[in-house]
Amino acid sequence: KYYPPDFDPAKIPKLKLPKDRQYVVRLMAPFNMRCKTCGEYIYKGKKFNARKETVQNEAYLGLPIFRFYIKCTRCLAEITFKTDPENTDYTMEHGATRNFQAEKLLEEEEKRMQKEREEEELNNPEGSAASNIPTYPTQVLENRTKDSKLEMEVLENLQELKELNQRQANVDFEAMLKQYKELEEEQRRKEQE
Repeated sequence: KYYPPDFDPAKIPKLKLPKDRQYVVRLMAPFNMRCKTCGEYIYKGKKFNARKETVQNEAYLGLPIFRFYIKCTRCLAEITFKTDPENTDYTMEHGATRNFQAEKLLEEEEKRMQKEREEEELNNPEGSAASNIPTYPTQVLENRTKDSKLEMEVLENLQELKELNQRQANVDFEAMLKQYKELEEEQRRKEQE
């Protein structure tokens, strides 16, 4: 390219683009969903040409949140969802319903149970009042014994499975080597004959 000697890049006017500008991007559906207008199922991984915009006045730890607009494959109704960096996921906004997610519900249930257990341990301060020696709360001890019993059961089951696999896949390497040597000796005898 030719740049004349009097060229000044500072004189080039800058584009003033709006902050809520929308871009056209190609993306895959991040989860299974069902259109609210026609009932069409849209499966995870289906490709779409989507409009992407930055959500105004919303961020998580300095990360911008993006909103995506896609169209249903059957009725062309608009479906919107946005990023959820807090949970490393996406949240459905409108136009469709997100299908059942067993894994997510299971994780939430486990977190809730763990939280309840910790609160129960903290709110059960049973110590010996007669002596000044602090003792563990009974709930903490009960939970620890349950955990250790569960761990022992898991280890026993694992050991049983290992023994079962060893019994089923019992390979006698010595016999195999002996048989191979006998075959080799036979072949040598035949070659000599």
